[in-house]
Amino acid sequence: MGGGAPFAAARDRAVQTLSERDRRLAFELSAGVLRSRRALDGTLDLRHADPRLHDILRLGAYQLHRLTRVPPHAAVSTSVELAREAAGEPATRYVNQALRRLAAAGSGERETATTPTHPEWLLARWRERFGPEETEALVAWNDRKPSLVLQPVRWDAAELRRALTGAGFGVGDAPFGAGLTVSRTTHTSPSPHPAQLPGYGEGAFIVQDPAQALVARYAAIPRGASVYDACAAPGGKAIALALAGAQVTAADVRPGRLGRLREAVARTGVAIPIVAADLLCAPTGAERWDAVLLDAPCSATGTMARHPDARWRLRPGGLGRLAQRQAALLDAAASLVRPGGVLVYATCSLEPEENAAQVEEFLVRHPDFQRAPATGSAPAELLTPAGELQALPQRHAIDGAYAARLVRHAAGGGGR
Repeated sequence: MGGGAPFAAARDRAVQTLSERDRRLAFELSAGVLRSRRALDGTLDLRHADPRLHDILRLGAYQLHRLTRVPPHAAVSTSVELAREAAGEPATRYVNQALRRLAAAGSGERETATTPTHPEWLLARWRERFGPEETEALVAWNDRKPSLVLQPVRWDAAELRRALTGAGFGVGDAPFGAGLTVSRTTHTSPSPHPAQLPGYGEGAFIVQDPAQALVARYAAIPRGASVYDACAAPGGKAIALALAGAQVTAADVRPGRLGRLREAVARTGVAIPIVAADLLCAPTGAERWDAVLLDAPCSATGTMARHPDARWRLRPGGLGRLAQRQAALLDAAASLVRPGGVLVYATCSLEPEENAAQVEEFLVRHPDFQRAPATGSAPAELLTPAGELQALPQRHAIDGAYAARLVRHAAGGGGR
């Protein structure tokens, strides 16, 4: 859980062959361990443990402390088998003894109640910016199970609601009217998997948080405009822009994410050409596009409820490196925008150096661009004084997201 592929991608690959019951357990275990990792590590002495056993011990401890439906003997025996596969027979004795000691000690709730579930350096940043109360609310949001939100595609909202309700699912309106929330009809049932829902195979909907749907609305790309979506996977914004009448080309350089992009476009039947391209390598002619959307790779601090691994993957120095890459991507994206065209820069970050400060520095480098927020394209409470979109989970009850809409002067004149 400490490296490699992002949580969602690694999890989805790993559970493909499991039954629905086992898949739900795997989802709960993986996300729960990531959210509770710091508390779990406090109950385990990992300093002297083989690094190959760290996640196995965390999984076992999580089951012992948090999952009453898993008997202690089952949690221990499963962990022992995993240890045998990962590190050989000597490792089984260590894991068996460590977890049996935890089982004998009883519930770990008293140990985890006040243990931070995020890195302290990140909490300190948020306290300085938001204050202690908002930071506490943000952490609580990140530690809850996220809602499943659908955006209609081939079916309209009314048809999708009727089908879901008829199939026995609970359906509600997402915040700001941006989609439908879906749940089981009982509080004890886990959230449904999208593939279980009516209309999935027909491309009736995509799964997308309201914040990301609102970014696509905020972009306010006119009908018929040519749009280059430079980091398009998993495809939700590209699909939304195409449904609104834009002529979208979707690109991404990451092989694993390209597969998700192709699947989403094929399932929904939206006419979007897909290209494997690196924005930094001048993938198209300069000044060719009416609009370029750059949903830049970022720290993902606004989506830590959905991606609990992000809190542990991020390091204090990582924000500076991300900001440097974002600046390079912005410069490359700017070269593709025709005079009079629009550049939409977006992240799922809460951090100023990836958002407003990034845009400020871009405008200094590129005086031929200026902010151009589209009036009425997003709820007023989500707009900053500069007219940028900023969704904050602790205030707006949706994922965190940022977007700035920048227009290139028709007269041209380069700032690069």
